[in-house]
Amino acid sequence: MIPPAGHYRPFVRAGDTVYVSGQVPRLPDGSYEPADVATETALALRNLAAVVEAAGGGPTSVVKVTAYLADLADFAEFDRACAAHFGAWKPARTTVAAGLRSVKVEVDAVLHLPVAPR
Repeated sequence: MIPPAGHYRPFVRAGDTVYVSGQVPRLPDGSYEPADVATETALALRNLAAVVEAAGGGPTSVVKVTAYLADLADFAEFDRACAAHFGAWKPARTTVAAGLRSVKVEVDAVLHLPVAPR
């Protein structure tokens, strides 16, 4: 999991719900290399998966994804990359156009992780 670039946590748990902060297509060393939307989406989702795993979840724990695209014309390419990442699992999703500074895509998520009874 790549450390946050600012004053925030990668995820916060509130009961059975986990909120994952936005993940961008940063490389493991924290750097960014511009690429096509499919490549950037795959990298952002890989970073999201690392945070999901650190929170104790897996792909089917992801119940909601919010995606931010620099250009909505890239939606089809983004959607194919999401399908490749999640496979048969289809979380709820909202996709919005956003004024991203340098990246083409950012994703955040909400997880459902039941708290084990005591």
